[in-house]
Amino acid sequence: MGRFKVVDYSARFLPVDLSRQLLPGTFEFALHHLLEHELDLSEIESRYCNDEVGASAYEPRILLKIVLLGYARGILSSRAMEAACRDNVQFIALSGDAQPDHSTLARFVSELGEAAGKIFTRVLLICDRQGLIGREMFAIDGVKLPSNASKAKSGKRKDFVRQANKMHQAVERLLRKHRDSDAIDAEPQLRAREQRHIKRLRREACELEQWLEQHREERKSAKGKPRLSNRTDNESAKMATGKGVVQGYTGVAGVDEKHQVVVHAQAYGSGSEQEVLPGMLDGLERLRAPDTILTADSGYYSEANLKQLESRDIDGYIPDPNYRKRDPRYEGQEQHRGKPDALWDKSTKDKTKMRLFGPGDFQVAADFGHVICPAGKRLYRNGGNCNKQGLRAIQFSAAQRDCGKCPLRAQCLRHPQRSKRRQVAIFLGKHASAKEKASDRMKRKIDSERGREMITRRFATVEPVFGNVRANKKMNRFTLRGEQKVDGQWKLYCMVQNIEKLAHNGYGR
Repeated sequence: MGRFKVVDYSARFLPVDLSRQLLPGTFEFALHHLLEHELDLSEIESRYCNDEVGASAYEPRILLKIVLLGYARGILSSRAMEAACRDNVQFIALSGDAQPDHSTLARFVSELGEAAGKIFTRVLLICDRQGLIGREMFAIDGVKLPSNASKAKSGKRKDFVRQANKMHQAVERLLRKHRDSDAIDAEPQLRAREQRHIKRLRREACELEQWLEQHREERKSAKGKPRLSNRTDNESAKMATGKGVVQGYTGVAGVDEKHQVVVHAQAYGSGSEQEVLPGMLDGLERLRAPDTILTADSGYYSEANLKQLESRDIDGYIPDPNYRKRDPRYEGQEQHRGKPDALWDKSTKDKTKMRLFGPGDFQVAADFGHVICPAGKRLYRNGGNCNKQGLRAIQFSAAQRDCGKCPLRAQCLRHPQRSKRRQVAIFLGKHASAKEKASDRMKRKIDSERGREMITRRFATVEPVFGNVRANKKMNRFTLRGEQKVDGQWKLYCMVQNIEKLAHNGYGR
């Protein structure tokens, strides 16, 4: 049997040239060259006031190198970054063996603020100089990520007031029980535990009342509708995702098609994608060419947003939510939909709840003169050319004597207590007097061969970017609070994507 040299993996002292650990073509080499020779961080350096007194500080470029390399390696925790600066050769080489502690790294990211946006813009200009931005098509998409906020502490002001009152009532009950127990020999340990419970309830009630005093107004959406507040981060939002409800922010990115460079990134404390499109259009304006095509998914579809595209003279493609039903490529897609998991959904179903009769349950006469309801009664025509939101409708109304004692009244009327009779509208396509809307023009664009091609190109442009950021780099949550801070962190996430593109295309060699 052959004899082999012994391999020893134990710790040892080795002569290592740190500069030679950064190999050309790698992410860390591009990051080092970018921060040492390209980016001006004088604005961040001006925040330090220790030129005459105080201890020396770590250079901002060193801290930024550590943070960006940590994000690129899937390390979001400042403590894990601190450990990597002690143990990992790449971190040691990139930071020059600086070894800052976790509080320094966490404070640096938290205080970066608007400076992150300016650094992102400078990196973007370098990508443009390297020829990585084609400006042929920009694809917009977003992802809802949890942040450093408690989902359990979301609600409206009336919910918080009710919680505070319940805490005060619980304190009164405990005090009354405590007074009653004075007449008998109560266990000292039980009394001490009750005292701690009373103290905790009073403290939480006081904190809740102070929060209500500081936030007198309900949060509202762009349309003026009430939005849930949050006591840990009131700028975050409670959002429904494919993996449940999260408390966090929506990170939106505009991606160029040529090399999948993120040309604009913004974080919003809202789960509505329709609200954020105007802001994204403003952010893309400085990089967009006159003939640049803009694409987005159906979440951004609304009449107001389509009018925005037309008013800005942007060639945009935003499909409506039902475009797949009209596209022959998605024929038979229903059989591939995920089936509900009976083990996961353990909620009891209300089997007594009945489905209300819809227009399809009424038999329409051949001449559209009347319809027959499920109870066999006739509804008479009382409008033959009604314009309902641009659609032609024929209206029918039942006689009050037929609906008054009908046995199917509860299944036919939405409000049986106050509705006297049933009315039905049968739609017959577009009304002759209806004006063409922006949504009508967009549907024609989407249903064309060009529109279907743009939908496919959007998938291939923006979805791999989010897959790289969330799955490969593990940047799947925000660690900060406040929209400005979270926006800075989202720009750092997207900056990792852009620097990686620079590295792959020979930057700094």
